Amino acid sequence: MTILTIENLSVHYGVIQALKDISFSVQSGEIYTLLGTNGAGKTTTLRTISRLIPRTSGKIEFNGKDISNVPSHTLPALGLCHVPEGRRVFPQLSVRDNLYLGAYYRTDKREIRNDLQYIFELFPRLEERRTQEAGSLSGGEQQMLAIGRGLMGRPKLLLLDEPSMGLAPLLVEEIFEIIQKINSEGTTVLLVEQNAHLALGISQRACVLETGQVAMTGTATDILTNPRIKEVYLGVG
Repeated sequence: MTILTIENLSVHYGVIQALKDISFSVQSGEIYTLLGTNGAGKTTTLRTISRLIPRTSGKIEFNGKDISNVPSHTLPALGLCHVPEGRRVFPQLSVRDNLYLGAYYRTDKREIRNDLQYIFELFPRLEERRTQEAGSLSGGEQQMLAIGRGLMGRPKLLLLDEPSMGLAPLLVEEIFEIIQKINSEGTTVLLVEQNAHLALGISQRACVLETGQVAMTGTATDILTNPRIKEVYLGVG
């Protein structure tokens, strides 16, 4: 089943066209990765899907519903949550309060408490620091908090933008193991990631963007073995 369909999506920043009629689809239950160099349009794609920036043209369909004009704040209730680049935690709020904000639209208080406990089991360090201000956490801990906050919305589709950015290699490995665990438990993931080897290692399929256009789509194996992709994006001649 297709959970997300992007059809001929175009986006402009003023006179600059950031996305040029891109199309791809994400299947329910998979990890799908968007690859590309800086400025290729990866973050713009996620921000357009989550309605944080307007599209110029094209269609965004999520779980059978056209969300091209749906207000961004209503998307979590539909099952689409976005973990942005740079974590964007609320620094003066506690870890626990940041997590509760991820469930702002929910009214099932008992289930919210159960989900909070699940997040603490997934990220034990967050439980240890649950009363600390989020701004006092390390970069890795803030990334865990940002992912946990997204999961508190019980997403069907989780948009993850550069989860490894600025993290030490051991923490990156831990974050990617968590992404796989989240996916194995039923959450579809659309991942933007600079570390192409790591991303393709956990993905089923991928799309390569180049200056706002789709350069290639295919299975992770297709992407990994394509000679041009290997040279330009994976650093292998």
